Amino acid sequence: MSRRNWTLFALVGILWGIPYLLMKVAVREFPPTVVVFARVLVGFLVLIPLALSRKTFIHALGYWRRIGIYAIAEMVLPWILITTAEKRLSSGLAGLLVATVPIFATILASVNGDKSVWHRKRLFGIVIGFVGLVLVVGIESLSGHQDPLSIAMIICASALYAWAVNMINIKIPHVDAIAMNGLAMLFTAIIYLPFAIGQWPKTAPNSEGYLAIISLGLFPTALAFVLYFMLMKEIGQARGSLVTYLNTAVAVLLGVLLLREPLTLGIIVGLPLVLIGSYFASRQHESATQ
Repeated sequence: MSRRNWTLFALVGILWGIPYLLMKVAVREFPPTVVVFARVLVGFLVLIPLALSRKTFIHALGYWRRIGIYAIAEMVLPWILITTAEKRLSSGLAGLLVATVPIFATILASVNGDKSVWHRKRLFGIVIGFVGLVLVVGIESLSGHQDPLSIAMIICASALYAWAVNMINIKIPHVDAIAMNGLAMLFTAIIYLPFAIGQWPKTAPNSEGYLAIISLGLFPTALAFVLYFMLMKEIGQARGSLVTYLNTAVAVLLGVLLLREPLTLGIIVGLPLVLIGSYFASRQHESATQ
């Protein structure tokens, strides 16, 4: 890759590694519904003007039903699950569990007829990844460091992420991604607006809380998304998907360094297995890429 592409790759990895840290800070001051609403509102305000300038907004609007379903599976449900879970879960472990998305995506691709899933390297990835996941869940739950229900919520969110992307790639792969996600954020904001109004904190949140939710919407939600699709255009989806492994490492590192979260045995044992498993599970078989 060129120096520019490596720079984009690093920026996206860092930006997508910080939402778990920002959510952890934000939920100290705001209810999860307010955090999700603010996040998608800021993202919508950034992405929709971009879609309008690219003249892709009207075309995407014609697929609003599919985009609505995508929004529910990609944003409405996963983001409230993850944000709620982070009230009782470390940000590093949250980032690690979300790294299982490629494994779930590979399984869903198999269900939808992708025979390359059965290549031995991808099967190896699925098995190793799930071994890592089981070890993380088992060790963290038995040790009492983390809440088992919160762990289950993030695993559920990861499966929803995988299903949403798989559905879009099959049903409307030709719709501009910036327009589609801008519309999905608008849809999500409308759903969460009454909850955000009803659950707005009765005492004034501090400036740290406001900064966290604004940053959450601006950087990992909007800016990182734009940079990611710039990167995809130049290096392709297969290599671009490797950013997942960088943002997971960033999430764990930020949790330990900035939030003083413990580097638990579950993370130490499970992190390399989940990352190795996700890498092999998401690899394309050579014959499928030619």
